[in-house]
Amino acid sequence: MTEQDMIPESTPQQAIAAGLRRERARSGLSLTEVARRAGIAKSTLSQLESGSGNPSIETLWALCTALGIPFSSLLDPPQPQVRVIRAGEGPEVASSTSRYRATLLAASPPNVRRDLFRITAEPGHPRDSDPHLHGIVEHVLLAAGRAMVGPAEDPAELHPGDYICYPGDRPHVFEALEPGTWGMLASDYT
Repeated sequence: MTEQDMIPESTPQQAIAAGLRRERARSGLSLTEVARRAGIAKSTLSQLESGSGNPSIETLWALCTALGIPFSSLLDPPQPQVRVIRAGEGPEVASSTSRYRATLLAASPPNVRRDLFRITAEPGHPRDSDPHLHGIVEHVLLAAGRAMVGPAEDPAELHPGDYICYPGDRPHVFEALEPGTWGMLASDYT
């Protein structure tokens, strides 16, 4: 591991740079070969690996295809068990051909089943959940209202557009703080 790989990945460009270096090293391919397979200039790939480039979604997809990896692996380094992403935060990449932006909230690990739910809640009675099966991870993206969500011992207050993930195999809660609160819930089963 190089000194550059140990620098915290605080920006999307840094996360992408670390991911590209990690995945290229894992694949055993040279800078020249990855650039050739992706159809980009070697100098562009070099800039991206150094964290000085600003890649488009199209460039990142081409690099992921060349490396044989899912798109999310460049933006989703290992995370703590509980993670909150506030609206307007997170690793975002833009298209070079349209006014389109994508923010990765969570990547599905290999061999995982994911169930997706629309949830609605009203203030007054929190939804206290007992632990589910071992290994379940829950993801909530709040669409409207305000809620306390996450581990029962330390939930996070979410506002519209905020995201949280937490272990579903521990006691957890969803408590609406405003009328008309709703969002999306995804449960990952390993």
